[in-house]
Amino acid sequence: MTIAQTQTFAETPLAGSVWNRLRLEAASAAAEEPMLASFLNAAILRHDGLTEALAHRVAAKMSDSQLDALQVHDVAKAALEAEQDLVEQAAADMLAVDERDPACRSLLQPFLYFKGFHSLLCYRIAHRLWREGRDTLAFHMQSRMSERFGVDVHPAAQLGRGIMIDHATSVVIGETAVVGDNVSILHEVTLGGTGADSGDRHPKIGNGVLIGAGAKVLGNIAVGAEARIAAGSVVLSDVPSRCTVAGVPAKPVGGRCAEPSRTMDQTFPANGDDS
Repeated sequence: MTIAQTQTFAETPLAGSVWNRLRLEAASAAAEEPMLASFLNAAILRHDGLTEALAHRVAAKMSDSQLDALQVHDVAKAALEAEQDLVEQAAADMLAVDERDPACRSLLQPFLYFKGFHSLLCYRIAHRLWREGRDTLAFHMQSRMSERFGVDVHPAAQLGRGIMIDHATSVVIGETAVVGDNVSILHEVTLGGTGADSGDRHPKIGNGVLIGAGAKVLGNIAVGAEARIAAGSVVLSDVPSRCTVAGVPAKPVGGRCAEPSRTMDQTFPANGDDS
């Protein structure tokens, strides 16, 4: 990307809307808590847009003795500017947290503090590097993300937008896993394989799925759109759309569900339709 291209980079309406809101919240927080004013200025207020702020956040979280903050910033910014959809995805991820997490009071929380959002953002940079053939740097980002956040997402995995990884600790997503849009994943979830076989060996998660804490979804299986996987379940076979499964191994329980990833409703009746 040339200097001229960088200067004319324009963010999408969604990214612009999220950025405007984030700046207002940061300014308000800085006025309310002067002790954090310098931090909020460095992280948000001094930047010209969401792209630059995201690159700065990646640098702050991912720099180490091998890659300093300036190097990480340049890698992240180049990826975000080269692929505008990455910024759009990050904006959708922040809004997903704001919509679904009752503990979230503003966009400041996911942007500044939530490691689920940070791990997704860093994965998106690593995935871009992977697709560019920069495997070693992508693996370095994956390793650093695992050390920093306790989240291990292979850079080749394919994740959609509007994803929330709540609490995030010990989430593992394998190389050939595919995760659709608007999916909610809680802590200690594994999207893994079932052995040492190579090839396409990880789950395919449809749009709008809710995966409860500690659930393990194993093998090249399909979880249909808007399905719900109960906490602690081990899923070894396909799950139909809008179906709730629970147990070890997981089996259908209760009734059908609608938009579980948005409602975050992890309860279900013994019988009947809960749509």
